[in-house]
Amino acid sequence: MTGIVEARWTSRRDMAFDLVLAGGLTFFGVIFSMAQAGLAGVISLGMLGPLLFRRTHPAQVFAICSGTAVLQWLAGIDLMFGNVGLLVTLYAIAVYGNVKQSRLALGVGMCGVLMAVSRYYTESDWRQQFTMLFAFGALVFGVWAIGERRRTRALYVAQLEERAAQLERDRDRESKLAVSNERTRIAREIHDVVAHGLSIMIVQADGGLYAADANPDQAKKALATIGDTGRASLTEMRKMLGLLKQDSQPELDPDQPRPQPGVSQLPELIENVRNAGLTVDYQVRGTPRDLPALLGLTAYRIVQEGLTNTLKHAGPGAHTSVDLEYGREMLTVVVTDDGRGAAAASSNDPGHGLVGMRQRASISGGTVNAGPRAGGGYEVIARLPYDLPTGGTQ
Repeated sequence: MTGIVEARWTSRRDMAFDLVLAGGLTFFGVIFSMAQAGLAGVISLGMLGPLLFRRTHPAQVFAICSGTAVLQWLAGIDLMFGNVGLLVTLYAIAVYGNVKQSRLALGVGMCGVLMAVSRYYTESDWRQQFTMLFAFGALVFGVWAIGERRRTRALYVAQLEERAAQLERDRDRESKLAVSNERTRIAREIHDVVAHGLSIMIVQADGGLYAADANPDQAKKALATIGDTGRASLTEMRKMLGLLKQDSQPELDPDQPRPQPGVSQLPELIENVRNAGLTVDYQVRGTPRDLPALLGLTAYRIVQEGLTNTLKHAGPGAHTSVDLEYGREMLTVVVTDDGRGAAAASSNDPGHGLVGMRQRASISGGTVNAGPRAGGGYEVIARLPYDLPTGGTQ
């Protein structure tokens, strides 16, 4: 805001009003000045005609009217109806001009009062001169003050409107950001579900194909595991995809808890992986405690992703261990294997799984370190504090 009220015709009604005002005052000014000799009519026209543009060019109109008034003073022409134009232009520049222009116009107006009294009341006694000086000064200041108050009020209203518009833009931006974050979360969930499910299905399919001739019962068991895993993954993925249907789904309540897996579901997850043929040791250290839903979900997904990577990269005969340690201030999750996954992980591409684990841990205020072990194999260590960072949401 520069302190300038936008000077323009906002409607045909404003334009018509200015036309009637300028035309009417000019007509009556010329009529009343016809009895005066010489330049009276021209001077009235010079002070009243420009009023048509008082909104769009307040400073220029005030300068023209003031210059015409000085010409009147130099010519010795008495005060007349056309001098009303000075008050109208003073009001206009106070409303539509900036602060500097408005105050300068007030000073010019007060100088005009002194000039008028010194020219037209020289024969009066000092009391009458003082009275006229006070009356004209009060009139000029009153007109200016009314215009200044209107300008200030218009600026205040404009600032309120701008603030309301900014708040609305901020609300829309936050809403879009929340939707984007929610979609990112759902995409991460879908990746974890699909990657884990497909890894188990691939391992079972390979094992079933190998045992189809030698051990039909083992092949049937592998096919059953593939079917159960596929159905479970499909069911969970359908639930997540349902959240993306904005047109048919009601707006999500951020305060409403969503049913998500946690550390209590880890034994079931590990059992499914064991059924896929991977040897997994599961151990819990420390005293288990109730965890926030977000922290439990983060720990579950990290273990799930770690086991998925082991299935994909560790190779046959690999052994895996999952350790949960309930410390004093944080939960430590360790997933290790003794396979050949370190060679597969040496690529420059960290993969979506590792990036997802680090993002989850970061949201929970924790960290994830992953890489080859010194004695061979691969290791994932996640440290997740119990106290979630301020603003952390599921």
